[in-house]
Amino acid sequence: MTRLAEHLSIGQVADRSGVPHTALRFYEERGLISSERSAGNQRRYARSVLRRIAFIRAAQRVGLSLEDISAALATLPVDHAPTKADWARLSRDWQHELDARIDALQRLRDRLTGCVGCGCLSLRSCALYNNDDDLARFGPGASKLRPAVEGGI
Repeated sequence: MTRLAEHLSIGQVADRSGVPHTALRFYEERGLISSERSAGNQRRYARSVLRRIAFIRAAQRVGLSLEDISAALATLPVDHAPTKADWARLSRDWQHELDARIDALQRLRDRLTGCVGCGCLSLRSCALYNNDDDLARFGPGASKLRPAVEGGI
């Protein structure tokens, strides 16, 4: 049986992860991933970087900021792949944030046909949904789409 290489080149990581070289360099500049340098000054990544990249991409896909992702990755081991317990802890930590995002998306979906919640409802032409500019008391912006914890309705 062939033993897998401990370290991967940037091209191998790009091929395996589906992430462009430029994004890998960007992630490294932001401290999200790290590499070592070969004698020829080429980047060499530990194999465990593939899981970190998969995590970064999944977190970005659900709308988490690189700042949030970076903070989460800072709690994970850098010398080996995170364990199932590490992923479970992160999942618990992000549960509230993800629930708030899901709530906002459901509110958008449910209200899109009647109200885009964009703040235009302060106009007289929207009397059906905002008679007498009642929404003005909630401040500017999309008060019908903001999560309740942020002052939305």
